[in-house]
Amino acid sequence: MHISPLPQFVGTEDPGASFLDLLHRMSPDATPLPAVDTLPFDVAHATTIVAIRCATGVVMAGDRRATAGHAIAGRRMEKVAPADEWSGVAIAGAAGLAVEMVRLFQTQLEHYEKVQGNTLSLEGKANQLAQMVRANLAMAMQGFVVVPLFAGYDTRREVGRVFTFDATGGRYEELDYATSGSGSIHARNWIKSAWSETMSADEAVDLAIRSLFAAADEDAATGGPDLVRRIYPTVAVIDASGYQALEDQAIESRAQALLNGPERGAAIGGGAR
Repeated sequence: MHISPLPQFVGTEDPGASFLDLLHRMSPDATPLPAVDTLPFDVAHATTIVAIRCATGVVMAGDRRATAGHAIAGRRMEKVAPADEWSGVAIAGAAGLAVEMVRLFQTQLEHYEKVQGNTLSLEGKANQLAQMVRANLAMAMQGFVVVPLFAGYDTRREVGRVFTFDATGGRYEELDYATSGSGSIHARNWIKSAWSETMSADEAVDLAIRSLFAAADEDAATGGPDLVRRIYPTVAVIDASGYQALEDQAIESRAQALLNGPERGAAIGGGAR
């Protein structure tokens, strides 16, 4: 097996704080593939993700379904991941490109911390992700759009913050909540009806789960609770304790309570059919 040698730098050379720039210089073939006119196959797409500010931080959640055309490409996709100790990123859009973008983003933040000896501010992290979204513009123009959500706990301001992006790399901060993906409008309407800046993390988790159920009830590309396969949304809380992913068992019990509670019809977004 051939193992590529590690790059060597002399004293006068500086690898720089940007891992993406270093990758472009040292291994351009390892960066995302150039744009192509057409592809003879359907590409898997991740669907609905949400981020909700609460009194102590922020909650991020995503459904588990990936679609390719009219088919279900995956039922257990993880759309919410830690970016670092204090922040998380959620993906919607072309699944393969989105997953690679998240991995590169995680590596970039780790690389910066090792080279500079300190961490980026939350806004700086959002700017780094915006550059990666902008680098994907050529693919986005052909339909392979990646539109993530970024959120985290700002240790300097001691508040949770939520950032959204557009396909050109535009970065925008939301003061309340944000959604993205094919079912985002349904999830957003549900969150809008109940959100409060003073809500607790537990209340925000329940609201996030309810909003994804509502989106699944209206959008075929969004996966609802699968009681048979025991597949439920991915949920994470980011607060003064850092990034904490909820265990499947905890999410299952919350989902079951929402589905079987007195507001069962409302919990799934549209009532019994």
